[in-house]
Order: sequence, then structure tokens, then C-alpha cells
Amino acid sequence: MPPYSADTTLPRQVIACLWYMPPMRHGVIDERPTFSEFAPHTRNEWRDVAVASLKGVPYEKALISRSYEDIEVRPIYWAEDLAALTHVASVPGFSPFVRGCGAGGYVTRPWDVCQELWASTPEAFSAVAAHDLARGQTALGVVLDGPTRRGRDPGRAEDHEVGTLGLSLCSLEDVQTTLAAVQLETTPFQVAAGATALPLVAALAAHAGRTGVPARALQGCVGADPLGELAREGSIPLAIDQAYDVMASVVRWTRAEAPSLRTLLVQGCPYHDAGASAVQELGFAVATGVAVMRALIDRGLDVGEVAASVRFTFSIGGDFFMEVAKLRAARMLWSRVVDAFGGDAAAQEMSVHGRTSARTKTVLDPYVNMLRNTTEAFSAVVGGVDSLHVRPFDEPIRPPTEFSRRVSRNVQLLLRNESHLTVPIDPSGGSYYVEELTDRVAAGAWDVLRQVELRGGMLAALEAGFPQDEVAAVAARRAASLASRRDVLVGTNQYANPTEVPLDVPKTDRAALARQRRDEVARFVAGRSGTDAARARALDTLRSGPDVAAAVEAVLAGATLGELYAAIGGAVPRERERERERLHAGKDAMNQEGEGQGEGPKVRPLHTARTAEPFERLRARMERVASQRGKRARVFLANIGPLAQHKARGDFTRGFFEVGGFEVVGNDGFSSAEDAARAATESGAEVVVVCSTDAAYPAVVPDLARRIKAAGRGTWVVLAGKPAPEHEAAYREAGLDDFISVKSNVLEVLERLVPDDGTREVRDAR
Repeated sequence: MPPYSADTTLPRQVIACLWYMPPMRHGVIDERPTFSEFAPHTRNEWRDVAVASLKGVPYEKALISRSYEDIEVRPIYWAEDLAALTHVASVPGFSPFVRGCGAGGYVTRPWDVCQELWASTPEAFSAVAAHDLARGQTALGVVLDGPTRRGRDPGRAEDHEVGTLGLSLCSLEDVQTTLAAVQLETTPFQVAAGATALPLVAALAAHAGRTGVPARALQGCVGADPLGELAREGSIPLAIDQAYDVMASVVRWTRAEAPSLRTLLVQGCPYHDAGASAVQELGFAVATGVAVMRALIDRGLDVGEVAASVRFTFSIGGDFFMEVAKLRAARMLWSRVVDAFGGDAAAQEMSVHGRTSARTKTVLDPYVNMLRNTTEAFSAVVGGVDSLHVRPFDEPIRPPTEFSRRVSRNVQLLLRNESHLTVPIDPSGGSYYVEELTDRVAAGAWDVLRQVELRGGMLAALEAGFPQDEVAAVAARRAASLASRRDVLVGTNQYANPTEVPLDVPKTDRAALARQRRDEVARFVAGRSGTDAARARALDTLRSGPDVAAAVEAVLAGATLGELYAAIGGAVPRERERERERLHAGKDAMNQEGEGQGEGPKVRPLHTARTAEPFERLRARMERVASQRGKRARVFLANIGPLAQHKARGDFTRGFFEVGGFEVVGNDGFSSAEDAARAATESGAEVVVVCSTDAAYPAVVPDLARRIKAAGRGTWVVLAGKPAPEHEAAYREAGLDDFISVKSNVLEVLERLVPDDGTREVRDAR
């Protein structure tokens, strides 16, 4: 049968998707030339030409690199590279789903534009949601503050926690206000609920009932991820068995009452944010999914029920093809995992929410974040996410503004409507590079999963510190590459703008916000006295075991989310009654809501940080120096000779020191060391950098260094370029303090030279 024949035995969507597939022979992309006028060339012929063009530079050194995933990246890939890869013969919508879980791809169902909306109060969230949903957003990302995720009402939280980096929720009244402008029947949710989703699911179901919307209309994910929360925070307020008991109860309820609402969340984001490679993020996420699957099957659920309730969340980094491969490999691995548990093809489908990376974003030159977001969003869409959040460019600096939210939302709308990425199905399918990379990422992640399982599963691995150590090792490699500028963050460690004007950051009175929320909760509690008996009965039912129906009744009777959390925290099966007594002994364990909460596991948390932070701290230090002194620390370029002689190293030096926020003083060059030394001293610069050619340095550097040191100002003398070994000792003896080159660790050099504050001089840093 010809490759594109319409086989009427196939579903219409499959016939449609075949038009977007490259021709294959025996499961391998057909490499026969399209135009017979062009003779095909072999791999060896191409390599011979490439080696000749390198003029003696080793091929492996110049054209082959290794990624942070320890995957060899070659300059060109060939059809034979795919000969052993069985997944390339698959089609969209069929196992192992590497090419997507829907046969029609985005043609039949585009990804959801699911922007996370940051607001501290229900009123503020409602206004933002109404605005953004009317302007192209199709799903609602709800970010909760720490107390809400951890089951603490505002009265039990510190002032600085309430409404910080998320929404403060306490009651059904709060939920109704938050979702006042949201059409529940048509708006999917994406909520990371913390260690348990029961309180939020109950509140959402109660709100739906109040507004006449059937629970079956609820869609999206309000997901619990106790292991992800544990990895990020280092602790959870529930025993892990309690968390799994509650998860099982919620899944049973949603499968029966709200089958389109997923309540199990598996997050790769905590590992990515801590510096993990794509292989590690995927491996630890799938290992978490295995742990959840195993725990809930042990609690009587079947594999199909669990799989239909799981949603994965991955961060999308800046390595375009690696991120595409990660998402394709994720579906393939999850299909294999679910198959191993006995799940059918429908159960093997993976639901994926993507979030552009937090790790790659910068405070310095923040508008560059728009470009980073665009490439990351492109990766996510090509990789086949089901929904996507594009971070506002100012997110590392302040609560996103209407403008920054609009820009991020419009990135997705441009990809959907103007770039037409809803039309091709699996656009990277058939690419020799992407297909092999997908296989390599999948193999690496499977090995990570295997290592986790050998350690007893994900909880045991976290308790032993295995994921933390593995991720920290890659994060250290990333930091070293950034410090030496092998990796570049534009505007941060290269091409910096030392005179940029920072974005305005509005001041938030956290104490006033906390008081406002506590007053609102107090008024709510004072007005619920007529429902005391009903609330008490529902909470008593909930204490005897997790029960979503009882939780909904409790919410309708005025229970707060904290009270629900406390009640399920005390719910331990009879066979663990002794553990319950230990966890909840005596009144000393009673919290404000009147219940004892279980003590969950504790581990060493992942160290999450943006990659740019060391350079940002350095620049912030220089800003403090400038504020206290009234001027920045200054670098003088001692340019020797005509422009052609010093320009290259002068430009390099300017860029080098502007990364640290220095004021760099340039000139047209000097004909003698005496003139250069005089101008350098008169400039008052703390650092003088000699810029010229290697051939000119022996006659100039010793004399220039001695003259500058003789002025007695403690000036640091630096050479642009690495000195020849036979000259370095003489340069040092004359007073040269350091040298800089393309191989220098920029961060280490600048740490030595940027003053700590306005009272400590540069020379003291030596």
C-alpha cells in the first residue's frame, strides 16, 4: 500500500495524521533522495569534508559535545541511526504515544492556554481571571500560597506567608469569590494542591453545587503530589500513608462523580528548578508516578482508575531539542510503566502540563526573558503538551503586571494562531536527531527510575538523599559553566547593561494583608453559628476516614479548609491505631482548628534557585556600593598602541567587567607605558587592565605595572590575555595582580574585585 493511501479501516483521525508523517520503510525513515539529480553521500564522505574544513582541529573536539544529560550530541544524524529504534514506526494516538496521545494532535484539540494567575486575595484573583479569560486564556492556573497548600488557615500562618507568591484560600466563601467570573463547565483548572487535594476538591465541588453546575462538568487537575511537595519543601504535614489513603478516597469519588477532574499530580518541576538535567527530571517524575501507582493499587484501585487521574507537570528549559525529546520520551516511558502494571492502551495515555522554566529567567535585562519564554514555549508545543503556562518576564522580580501577563499569554496565541502550530501533528517526528535524542533521553530516564527502585522507591530515595545529590551534581556543573561563560545568559554573564534601570517593584504591606485575611476569616466564622451541628457531624465522619462527600457537606456547613485538613490529618486506619496515638497524643498536639495533624516525613529539600542568581547578587552588591559612594567602582582600560592593536581585548575587557556593574573608562590608546600609567592614576580607577597584543606586552607590562603600583593607591593591575609562561613571573614581580581571558572564571574574578560594601576597598578583597 502506498504510504498515504486512505485505508478505510482506520479511524478518520488516523488517516488525517498520516498526511503529516514522512515516508517509512520497515519502520525507518525513507532516506531515498527526492531529487534524482543529487547524488547521495555517505556518513564517511561527509566526515572527510568536515575534517578537512577544520584545518587540523580534532573533529571530536570541534563538532561533538556532551549535554548535561551525558548524551553525545553529534553535528549530523543519518537514517541508519534510527535502524534499531522501534518507536519511530508508531503513529500519533497509539501506544507507546511518543508521537502524541491524540491521533489528530492539535488539529482536533489544541493545547490549553493555561496561564498561572498570581493574586493574594480572592477578590484580586477574580478580577485578574475575568480579564485574562476574556483575552485568549482557555484554562485557569491557580497558584496557592504556602499556608493554603499546607492546610493552615490565615490565623495560623505568619504574616509574611499569607498571600505570598500565591492565593490565600480558607472557606467556601473565598472559593465563590475567586471563581465568580469563571464558567466551570468550560474552564479547566490546573492547581498544585500540596500533599492532599481533598479540601480543595471538596470546596470546588461545593461551589459547583451552589451554582447549579454538576460535578461531572469539572475538568482539569486539582492535584495532590506529596512526594513532589516533600522534595521541594523538605516536609509535609501528613504521614505518607495518610496522604495515599486520602488520595485513594479522592480518586474513587472523582471517578464516580467528576471523571474529567484529575486529582493526582506528578511534578518534575522541583527537580528542574534545582538544576536537574532533562533525564533526571523525567526519571524522578516517572519514579514518583510509579510510587503513586503502586500505593493506590495497594489501596484497592485498579490501574485504569489511577492512570486516568494522573497529570504530569514538566518545566521546559532552554535546550530546544532536548526539551522536545524529553516530552516525547515521557509519554513513551509512562506507556511502558502503565503497561507493566497491566494497564490497557487507554490507561497508558499521559496527560502533560508544561511550564516554561523558572530556572532560566533573570532579574537583569528582564525583557530577554520574553525571548527565552518564546523558545521554551515552542519546545513545549512541538513536544506535545496538553496545556502550557508561559511565565511572565517579570516574574522573578515582582508580581506579574497586566502587561507582562498579556505578553506571555500572547506568546501562546501567536504559536496557535499565527505560527499555525496546531496544524502539524508531531512536527519533529522523523527527524533523525530528535528521534535518536528521544531514545537516549528515555534510556537515561529509565536508568534513573531503575536506580530509584533499587533504593526502595521514591520515598526511600528521597530519605537517603539520592535525588538531591544527583541533581546537585548537575547544578554544580551548570554553575561552573555559567561562571566561566561556557554557558551564556544574555544580559547577565555576557552582554550586560550596567546602566539599565530596574523595573519598579510595588511594596506590599504583608502585615496589613495578613490582618485583612484574618479579619475576613473571623467574619466568616462568626456568621456560621447556625450550621454548627451539621458541620460537627460532617467533620466527625471525616475524622473516621477520608470521605469526599463528607468533606463537601462540611464545607457547605461552613468548615474552613484548615479544619478539613486537620480532620483528615487525624484519619488513620485501624491497623495503624498505635501510630495514630503516637502522632496525635494529648492536647499538646491540638492545632487551632481543634484537631491533631500527623507528622509527615522529613528529608533534605532540593535547593531550588535560578541559574543567574550568583551574578545577580554580584550586581546587587555593586548597586549598594554605588548608592553608598555615589559612584560605581571603576575600571580603566590601559590601551596600548593604535586601535587595531588594542580594540579586540579592550572590547572583551569592557564586556567582562560590565557583568559586575563596573564603570569602564575607555580611550583611543597610548603610545607609552608612562602616558598610560599617568592617565590610569588620574582616573581614580580601582582596577587597571592592560590591553594590547601578546607581542607588545613584554616591553610594556612591567614598566606600566611598576608605575601604577608606585602611585600607592592600591590599584589592582590586570592583563587582558593569558601571559606567555616565560613572561608571567616577570609580570608578577613588577606588580601584575591577575589576568583575564576567555577561559577565566568571570564570577571568581569579579567576586574578588567588586567591593563588599561602601567601606571596604577593592584591595582588601585580595
